[in-house]
Amino acid sequence: MFQFLAASFRRKWARRNFQQYSHEIKSCELPRIGSVQFANWLNPLVVPRTDLREEVAFFEKVLPKGSMFIDIGANVGHVSLAAALVTGKTGLTLSFDPNPHVYRILQINAGLNKDLTNIHPLNYAIATDNADFFYRSSEASFANGGISQKDLGVHGKYALPEKVRGIVLSQFLSDRYPEWLPKLALIKIDTEGYDRDVIRSIRDVLKKQPTLVISECFCTSNEEQRAEHFQLLADLDYTLYHFEGFCADVVLDRIAKPSDMNRWKHFDFLAVPAGMNPPFDVARS
Repeated sequence: MFQFLAASFRRKWARRNFQQYSHEIKSCELPRIGSVQFANWLNPLVVPRTDLREEVAFFEKVLPKGSMFIDIGANVGHVSLAAALVTGKTGLTLSFDPNPHVYRILQINAGLNKDLTNIHPLNYAIATDNADFFYRSSEASFANGGISQKDLGVHGKYALPEKVRGIVLSQFLSDRYPEWLPKLALIKIDTEGYDRDVIRSIRDVLKKQPTLVISECFCTSNEEQRAEHFQLLADLDYTLYHFEGFCADVVLDRIAKPSDMNRWKHFDFLAVPAGMNPPFDVARS
């Protein structure tokens, strides 16, 4: 009981008071890969990870060895690390997150397992313009949050003292990683309700190099926003599928029309470009 009450107090404190939290290095054994290390952020609002097996098994279904994976809204980097372990040392993972507090842990995770991975941590937001943005969170410890051009407090009452940098991904990739674009296999987007703007900003990338996309439909999105989210990818000839959890036995549920986006409150979906088969089984309608 004492431990429960103490943990509850630490979470309440973290929601209302800023503190710089450290990290802890953990390790796990992965099939076909061996022993790997990962960092947990010791923020009381963040559930610590015990292993990366489910995520690795998921990415083994979608990422070829030597391919490129882009993680937009990478947070502390557990998903990035799992993907990078699959693409391997000959592949490339670009991990973007504008939040300086989670970025510290992202850098640590990117630096682990260097003999197995190739991760470039990048402290940027992906946006429709190269510009600076306000960053706010509903938690004083900045476990998550979102960007906005105007400081309206949409993402919470706690603001970073300085703006974060936003970049246009298509331009950034053309300038810095042109040789990797043909190897792009998957873009994952998780930006606390900003995913629609990110998709708008990467339309040129998706037109030139149709690739799998994972995006989050945020819980606060209304019907109009959900329909727009659907249409942005449908207009690029993508088919959308709802799925639950990053694991190997995922079953995809077709999102056939904009109104289907209202079947779930907060969820991830996989968008598959025309001419590409879904990498997982699809549920019968």
